[in-house]
Amino acid sequence: MSDSSATTMRRSSSSKAARRVWAPRFIQHKKEALWFYRYLSIIYDHVTNLAPWTKEMRDDALKTADLHSSKLKVVDVGGGTGFTTLGIVKHVDPENVTLLDLSPHQLDKARQKEALNGVNIMEGDAEDLPFPTDTFDRYVSAGSIEYWPDPQRGIKEAYRVLKLGGKACLIGPVHPTFWLSRFIADMWMLFPTEEEYIQWFTEAGFKDVQLKRIGPKWYRGVRRHGLIMGCSVTGVKTQTGDSPLQLGPKAEDVSKPVNHATFLFGFFIGTICAVYYHLVPIFMWIKDQIVPAGMPI
Repeated sequence: MSDSSATTMRRSSSSKAARRVWAPRFIQHKKEALWFYRYLSIIYDHVTNLAPWTKEMRDDALKTADLHSSKLKVVDVGGGTGFTTLGIVKHVDPENVTLLDLSPHQLDKARQKEALNGVNIMEGDAEDLPFPTDTFDRYVSAGSIEYWPDPQRGIKEAYRVLKLGGKACLIGPVHPTFWLSRFIADMWMLFPTEEEYIQWFTEAGFKDVQLKRIGPKWYRGVRRHGLIMGCSVTGVKTQTGDSPLQLGPKAEDVSKPVNHATFLFGFFIGTICAVYYHLVPIFMWIKDQIVPAGMPI
C-alpha cells in the first residue's frame, strides 16, 4: 500500500490487529486527559489546529461522513473546543448537532464560538454515551479515541446510538513505524494501527467499513512518524438496536483514587511526549521547504 494521504482501503473481519507488547500510554486515561486538557484548552485552537489538524484536513476527513442534509441529527463525540463541530455545522443545522466532551475546559472554549450557537454542548463519556439507542443519523469523533482506555467500547457505543442506516466517522491518529516516534507515541497515548481501526469497527457490527488516509499536505504522504490525525474510518449500521458485541466491565473506573506520585510522573512524561508530536509537523514542514518537489522526505 502506498503512503498517499488519499488512500482508501477496506478490510474484512478476518484482519488481525497488531498489538504492541509494551505501551504505557501515560495520557490514555480519563483523569490524566482531563488535567492535560485543563491547560491545553488555553492554547488548543492556536497550536493543534495549525499543523496536526488543519481546516483543510478536517473538511477532507468529514467528506467521508456524508453530511448531505442540513436536517441530519449528528453527534460529535470528544469534540473538545468545537473545531470539528465547526466543520459539521457547515452542512448541518446547529440545532441538529450535539457536541459532547469529557473536559469542561474544552467545552467552555466551544461555547465561546458564535458559529456554534444552537449546538447542544454537553459533558459526557465516549465509552458511556448519555443517549438512547438509535438516536443519531451520524456519529463523528475526531481526535478523541487516543484517550479512550477501551476503544472497542467507544466504537460499540457509536454503533448503539446510531439509527438504522446511520454512519459513524471516526478520525484519529495512526501508529508510527520509525523507532523513536513509535516509542514516544506509545509513551504518550493510543496510536492505533490501521488494522486495529478496521477490526474494532467490524467487531462492533458495522458494515461497509472503510479507511481513508489523511495528513498535512507538507508531509508528502509520509507516515513513518505516525500522525495525530492520520485517518478517517467509517462504517454503516445495518440493523437496529445495540451492537451485537458483548463486553465486560469498563477498563477504567474514574471514581477510584490514584497514587499522586504515579499520576504526576505519568502526566509529566506524557506531556513531554505531546511536545515531541507537536514539533514533528514543524520538522516535516522544514523538510518540505528544503527538499525539492518530487523527491522523498
